[in-house]
Amino acid sequence: MIDALIAGRLYGIAEQRTGHAGSSYVTCKVKAMTDDGDVIICNVIAFNDAVREALLNLEDGASLSLSGALTPKVWTDKQGNARPALDLVAHSILTLSQTETK
Repeated sequence: MIDALIAGRLYGIAEQRTGHAGSSYVTCKVKAMTDDGDVIICNVIAFNDAVREALLNLEDGASLSLSGALTPKVWTDKQGNARPALDLVAHSILTLSQTETK
């Protein structure tokens, strides 16, 4: 596990879902810029109540920072090029419209 802090913009809107055992969680995507100007998509899942609520209150394009457990991944685009992606289990969030939520 990598303990990470990412910053970017919400891509789309966050969606609330329910697991098989009835537990609620939120998923979303965050677009983050790399040092060389490329965009990388981070797939986010949040189980923490305060983080879930904060994500659900954000609009598409909102700036945010998230911290949590990060897993790097690779996917293949339609042209057959390997592209990086990230999966993050968010533990805390910081947005421009609120203070940090843990």
